[in-house]
Amino acid sequence: MGEGRGVGAVRAEWTKLRTLHSTWWLLLALIALTVLAGAASTASLTAGDCPVPADCHEDTVKLSLTGVWLGQGAVVVLAVLTMSGEYGTGTIRTTLTTEPVRLRILAAKAAVLCALTAAASTVGVLGSLLAGRLLLSADGFAAPTLTEGPTLRAAAGTVLYLTLTALIGLGAATALRDTATAVTSVLALFYAFPLLAGLLADPDWQANARRAAPATAGLAIQATTDLDRLPIGPWAGIAVLAGYAVAALVTGGVLLRVRDA
Repeated sequence: MGEGRGVGAVRAEWTKLRTLHSTWWLLLALIALTVLAGAASTASLTAGDCPVPADCHEDTVKLSLTGVWLGQGAVVVLAVLTMSGEYGTGTIRTTLTTEPVRLRILAAKAAVLCALTAAASTVGVLGSLLAGRLLLSADGFAAPTLTEGPTLRAAAGTVLYLTLTALIGLGAATALRDTATAVTSVLALFYAFPLLAGLLADPDWQANARRAAPATAGLAIQATTDLDRLPIGPWAGIAVLAGYAVAALVTGGVLLRVRDA
């Protein structure tokens, strides 16, 4: 019976999200921003900057995926609206009445949100790598290819990064309930935290801050060269981001049970 209710909750959340025009616009924005910004960054690297491309040691995979810095903004807004939108319209009362198990609501929203985010992220990542391959090959640089282990890890890890980002946004929206407050808080976490870390004068404090910042830690997964120079390893960085996602969801889930009982 519980399994059937779980499937029903997922179907209900899927119906809600797919019938909102904002969902598809934000997913399209995720893809477009990721590909276009990545292509712009890749196109800025020319033979004039490096007369012998083979000697540049440029991380072309990471460069091709630079657009994720912008694409994650669309993910955050989509994730927040998945929960806060219902509080804003008042339809959350119907949802809570229909489904008495509060955590099942959160789990269903998380499942649908993760599926949509992962699908759109995959398109955006593959598009970025394809654009990077075309642009870099024209200038004689080593073009990224998914047949190489580090590139495949960077691509899959970037999809995972964006999916975990969505869960952080969902958890924050569940805890805060207000769209503007949740969006501002999560965007500050992803954009302002790394900037503040870069302003620290002490190198050790700066390195520790970058290891703790969800964006810089999580995006270490994109690096395919000079891994020993990273403030944190690729998978360790993803683990830090996953920790933020778990903390956000647990906090949101506890408040959802207590406050909306």
